[in-house]
Amino acid sequence: MNQKKVPKRLQSVLWSVDVKHLDIERDRGYIIHQILSHGRMEDILWLLKTYLKKELRTVFITIPYKDYDASRFYFIKDYLLNLSATKLNKKYYVKNIPRDIR
Repeated sequence: MNQKKVPKRLQSVLWSVDVKHLDIERDRGYIIHQILSHGRMEDILWLLKTYLKKELRTVFITIPYKDYDASRFYFIKDYLLNLSATKLNKKYYVKNIPRDIR
């Protein structure tokens, strides 16, 4: 990780918490998923400079976040993170797919 603080310009993507109170390590799941699911390309580039790609993959796989549009999910999974061979159930990521309730 290169930077210690989340830039103020990311407040519009990280809207539920004041960026002054975010910790890059402690809040990495929230930061990573919010930026991947809602950020602009410049926000994603900041993410790639801040976290190792391996860490982005680990968070994406181990902490599913149901807030992605289907096309965004596949772009992030298959192209940005190179996880096309990894089986991930899109119902845990794509917001308009209902989860099974049993």
